[in-house]
Amino acid sequence: MRALISVADKSAIVPFAQALHELGWELISTGGTAAILDAAGLPVTPVTEITGFPEILGGRVKTLHPAIHAAILARREQEDDLATLAAYGITPIDLVAVNLYPFAQAVQQGAVLEAVLEQIDIGGPALLRAAAKNFPSVLPVVDPSDYPMLLSFLRQGGPRAVPFAVRRGLAAKAFAHVACYDSVIAHYLGEKLETFPRELPIGLAKVEELRYGENPGQSAALYHLYSPSYPVSSPFATLQGKALSYNNVLDALAAWLAVQEFDEPAAVIVKHANPCGAATASTLLDAYTKAFAGDPISAFGGIVALNQEVDHETAQALTEQFYEVIVAPSFASSAHEILSKRSTLRLLQATPLRRPKLSLRTIGSTVLVQKPDRIADDITQWHVVTKRAPTAEEWRSLQFAWRVVRHLWSNAIVLAQGTATVGLCGGQPNRVDAVRFAVWRAGERAAGSVLASDGFFPFADNIEVAAQAGITAVVQPGGSRRDTEVIEAADAAGIAMVFTNQRVFRH
Repeated sequence: MRALISVADKSAIVPFAQALHELGWELISTGGTAAILDAAGLPVTPVTEITGFPEILGGRVKTLHPAIHAAILARREQEDDLATLAAYGITPIDLVAVNLYPFAQAVQQGAVLEAVLEQIDIGGPALLRAAAKNFPSVLPVVDPSDYPMLLSFLRQGGPRAVPFAVRRGLAAKAFAHVACYDSVIAHYLGEKLETFPRELPIGLAKVEELRYGENPGQSAALYHLYSPSYPVSSPFATLQGKALSYNNVLDALAAWLAVQEFDEPAAVIVKHANPCGAATASTLLDAYTKAFAGDPISAFGGIVALNQEVDHETAQALTEQFYEVIVAPSFASSAHEILSKRSTLRLLQATPLRRPKLSLRTIGSTVLVQKPDRIADDITQWHVVTKRAPTAEEWRSLQFAWRVVRHLWSNAIVLAQGTATVGLCGGQPNRVDAVRFAVWRAGERAAGSVLASDGFFPFADNIEVAAQAGITAVVQPGGSRRDTEVIEAADAAGIAMVFTNQRVFRH
């Protein structure tokens, strides 16, 4: 039995090779891996002795040789294949333990192009693909975490003791590893080319399995996009509480993304992926208190995101309500102590969300791809379209409401007093109903508030509802065929209106 070992990730490779040696396996290896095994006192045959050919081109060509690939690809049940091996004096290879050059890490560390290209593995993927193709006869091993499992079978009865299903699983893992590796290279080399190429490879790495999916009967997991620009990691570190479900993660991400709109102390409360309260203030406690007051009923069982370290006072206020999850960049020790008394409350320490080059959404087996919606707000490009311009306080509220409205499902309406929401509505099939519901939610607080709409008003009835509620200023994209009628209705009601010329649907 022969094992070819050539790994970039050398964790646990010496104990694995030692165990194989003790089981009577011959070890074959290349370069750095061979040196490590040799230093550990293990007998190892260099690949150059097998091929009769030296490593050339600075190590670019090592294992790309018939003596290696024929030894892997030969079908043990095919007499012609075995006869060919015998004719050329080639001994079969029964196990290939390979993982690949750290290409992504080189990019993340800022290596120049020439150095990055040297981290594109050629021989490794070829070895893995060959072993995985011939998995009924050869064991492809790409993941060090599989070493113990594989050894347990080999100790029972050698390669024949490894079940077919396990072999097939190892092959699938090898092909997936190569596919994800190649996807990172493709994105790196193509980042300055067309945005939507004819073929778009996507690599995903599992971060963790989730408690359940949208419903308890559904299983789910959290994956992270492989990227040449940043390492695979979860956006959250769970400090306490039960394991997260699919809905917990979805809501936590929605809340955390929304609260990052603001530099000043801010709080956003999300329920079912929609903000139900949001506010900024001079202190985190005040921001949270105002966000909660925006819709105390909907806040029950929600997700709270805060953009600054949670202090003692804010933590105390948070414990007065029932929440599923609290997300923040950090928690003061006294705050953590207070919140830890709620054993089922999940505390998530979050890092800033990176915006990918492309945004993906799946519907059935179809994937929609677009550029992320994050055009920087340029207030200087907003223009007043009514006779009355907003007051300074209205301008401040309109800017706040506009930042919030992009985080609700369309049709989205936000009513705000100062820098706190008082009525929100998203996901309605028509905009006038969304305005009515937001007004109903705000109640008496609608009077004197401002309104933000993620899309234009197709009819003047939206303004008429707003005027009856006492709304004083509106920000919307504009662009309706009936803009003139809408503006006239606003003028008749004394409402100041601003067009942004930018729609912010979240569909």
